[in-house]
Amino acid sequence: MGALTEELEFTQRIDFPAKAENIALAEKLIDEACTKYNVHESHYGEILIALTEAVNNAIHHGNALDPSKTVTLGYEVKDDRIIFMVQDQGPGFDFEHLPDPTDPQNIEKPHGRGVFLMRALAKSVEFSDNGATVTMAFGLKPVQE
Repeated sequence: MGALTEELEFTQRIDFPAKAENIALAEKLIDEACTKYNVHESHYGEILIALTEAVNNAIHHGNALDPSKTVTLGYEVKDDRIIFMVQDQGPGFDFEHLPDPTDPQNIEKPHGRGVFLMRALAKSVEFSDNGATVTMAFGLKPVQE
């Protein structure tokens, strides 16, 4: 496991069945966390998009929409950052060798941008459990222009 995941002690976490409609539960937790910790608006959109992608991947790809399997979403606030973790009960995936979604042959494809977006939007991203767990850190302070 990476440094982010090893030391994570949840401030709050939820577990829910791998059903597409449960993305709303994740969005609610994200909204509540961002409000509670005064996450600057410059980070809110990044957090929402990256985590929605991670939860969507956990539901659809990791747990294959199997409602008997669970997705876990939790977070911890440490210093000047908020760290989120998403975990599914699937076999994982090869996160080191994904097709480049910016490659012209992949531009038109409807899937394959989630991990790219997570890496672009979070301050740091770590995969563990063979890719079944993703941990992302985001800043709490406003972006300096």
